[in-house]
Amino acid sequence: MNNILCPSDLTETSMVGVAYAEHLAHRLGGSVTLLHVMDRHEKRDDGGALVREELEEQRSSISKVGATAHVRSGEFMEGIAEESRNGHALMVCATHGIRGLRQSLFGPDIIKLVRKVAIPSLVVHKNSPLQNDFGTIVMPVAGHTDIGKLLDAVCLLAGKFGSNVHIFQVERPGEQPSDALVRNKQLMMERLASEGIPAREAKVPIQGFSVGFSQSTLAYARGVGAGCIAIMSVASDEYRYIADAEKERLLTNEQGIPVLCAH
Repeated sequence: MNNILCPSDLTETSMVGVAYAEHLAHRLGGSVTLLHVMDRHEKRDDGGALVREELEEQRSSISKVGATAHVRSGEFMEGIAEESRNGHALMVCATHGIRGLRQSLFGPDIIKLVRKVAIPSLVVHKNSPLQNDFGTIVMPVAGHTDIGKLLDAVCLLAGKFGSNVHIFQVERPGEQPSDALVRNKQLMMERLASEGIPAREAKVPIQGFSVGFSQSTLAYARGVGAGCIAIMSVASDEYRYIADAEKERLLTNEQGIPVLCAH
């Protein structure tokens, strides 16, 4: 159960995902499964031999843990989602970002992918730091009915890396937090305390006139040198009208801060 699934589109950016997958697997005492989902255009005359060769080259770059390379045929998102049900602990995926190449694969569609897979995901970027000790994890308070899987993932990383977790909340003038936010903040504090994970509350006034939370979250994460931000990949009922765009901004952030998400 400590295997890390790492989808790859065989680009230079995907190697950042491979490096993070190896880093996490090494700390978890696990292994890595590299996956490429090959469409019909990649097969061509060689039947996908070049694709397999390139994926094997990426696999050979992993030296600290055991690694396997697996090629599927079909639609990439469905293929990754199907493989995610095969007993992996986490998925690590590198996104090209909102302006990057192949954005139909791992650009804006990244939010669709992390919602499809059956396991928590760590989304990294081309400019994510290759040396990351996850010393601080910023976890915005969410109003969802069930935040258990995200808490499980945060506790897994924080426990293995010795992280501090900052429970982050944006404060808006004249607005009181909902019962769901109050309940979940208490749940977060109690769970982290029971796991022996250091945690602190961070309340930050909203910046400017934004109704969203991504700008304030990213600014705070940069300020504390966060190793990652942990969010729910799906929207809560409370903020559904703005949440998708805000989550996409976090997942494709240009600062290169990794984002851990679950649903």
